[in-house]
Amino acid sequence: MGKSKSNKNNKSGNQLLRTGVVWAILLASLAAVFLLSIAIGSSGYPLPEVLRGLWDENAGKIRIIVFNLRLPRAVLAIMVGACLSAAGALLQAVMRNPLADPGTIGVSAGAGAAAITILLLFPSLTYSVPLFAFGGAALACVLIYLLAWKDGVDPVRIILSGVAVNSVLGGYNSFLQLQNSDNLSGVLSFMNGSFSGGNWTQVRVMALYAVVGLVLACLCIRNANALQLGDEMAKNLGIRVNLSRIALSGVSAFLAAATVSEVGMIGFVGLVAPHIARMLVGSDYKVLLPTSILSGSVMVLLADTVGRSIWPGTEIPVGVMMSVFGGPFFLYMLRKRGSFNGA
Repeated sequence: MGKSKSNKNNKSGNQLLRTGVVWAILLASLAAVFLLSIAIGSSGYPLPEVLRGLWDENAGKIRIIVFNLRLPRAVLAIMVGACLSAAGALLQAVMRNPLADPGTIGVSAGAGAAAITILLLFPSLTYSVPLFAFGGAALACVLIYLLAWKDGVDPVRIILSGVAVNSVLGGYNSFLQLQNSDNLSGVLSFMNGSFSGGNWTQVRVMALYAVVGLVLACLCIRNANALQLGDEMAKNLGIRVNLSRIALSGVSAFLAAATVSEVGMIGFVGLVAPHIARMLVGSDYKVLLPTSILSGSVMVLLADTVGRSIWPGTEIPVGVMMSVFGGPFFLYMLRKRGSFNGA
């Protein structure tokens, strides 16, 4: 009995050490990519001058470039990565399927469809895009659950309903773009996700969304852990399964809609970041969720930095960068592990 308890304590201690090392590496990576993102640009200022521009209000032009352009963009990228990865992690618990994320089950498509409708058909209401994006994500989520409901909600039916809703909304978006082909400049940037023009006003708004959404996500950790064990086990643990699924989906929709409303549609973050976290620290959401948030932040910030510096004079939207590198990387993980059954 004593030996068994000792082995359990050793295993717990090893897991704690492993998690600490992973978090330290991710935080160091985030700090390094953050410095890289504010140091790299077409102006070619050396790093000491860049750092001076962060705190010296008399630094002139470099102050404007670093503090007013590069810094808010980097902070915005970190928050967007955190929100999308948290949304994906929660949806994967709801669906019990690591292929679930806001982009694949229609939540992001709902937010995008509402936003594109406003941008193309009612341009005078552009200021209200965030509100409509939230409404679109919520309606898509409600529609998915209505289609999936049959004496309760089954994860497989949710996924199938989400794929169907995503397909229909994708067709609607394409139809709108074809009918308004002369007015697509702003919409194309929105569809591909971009931090270009990011400013401190956007940062403040996104910070409010991120704080509320991520706090709610952390409050869902116990239910997320229970749901991934299966419905019967979750019920035995005192979890109201259907209500928990709706609550977790609602938080995911809020996080996804927040990012869509501010920077447009960015795919693969909510799909890949939680899986990377699962490979690194296991499937316990007490460590999986924070690890996903850190992984997603590093991923999005790095993608944006590479996208605006890899081709001088041209900026590649972060959504395009995530599609180019996220897809092959996801396939690599699939081939390497052979399954998605956790770490």
